[in-house]
Amino acid sequence: MNLILFGPPGAGKGTQAQFIIERYKIPQISTGDMLRAAVKAQTPLGLKAKAIMESGGLVSDEIVLGIVQDRLAQQDCASGFVLDGFPRTTPQAVSLGKILAGMNGVIDHVISLDVDNAEIIRRLSGRRACSACGKGYHIAFDPPKTEGICDVCGCTLMQRDDDKESTVKNRLEVYDQQTAPLKEYYEQAGVLRHINGCGSIKAIQNQIGELLKEAAR
Repeated sequence: MNLILFGPPGAGKGTQAQFIIERYKIPQISTGDMLRAAVKAQTPLGLKAKAIMESGGLVSDEIVLGIVQDRLAQQDCASGFVLDGFPRTTPQAVSLGKILAGMNGVIDHVISLDVDNAEIIRRLSGRRACSACGKGYHIAFDPPKTEGICDVCGCTLMQRDDDKESTVKNRLEVYDQQTAPLKEYYEQAGVLRHINGCGSIKAIQNQIGELLKEAAR
């Protein structure tokens, strides 16, 4: 079962990816992990990527796709995989399809965790962390006993710049612009599946489980 997982920041994609890999015993693969592994292993493509990254450049699609191909050819992907953070563009999606065709494989499902922007902003902008011990809180879901003060050490709680509302809105705009063409591409291919990303973790897991069970029949 070859899967791609889409979800905006704060949608719970990491949690659901963990559920999928544990339930179906398939590896989660991200381009960041693949690049780091290729660089560490000093593969020919890894050495090329390392030289580019060290010079401050962007790794080309050609290199990224080569690394993806090498990774998908490994034995632990024989029963399937979950791709996270790749593809990012329609040309990458087209190239991924060609790579898989060469391995007699296809993308079976593209799972989109759908959460409206207002909920994402509420989730992310409400996060706080202790400036001293790092303990995390949420002003709505897991507030401290005293507003703005850490329960553990009594120090001030801070909001990360990435979690400020204006930043979150910008991140969501970038995500929407990036994934909209990909969703359309996979919608036309008949493999895009929508999951309601609101609700409890268990409820979302059950939706994914039912979707994949139904598809396997």
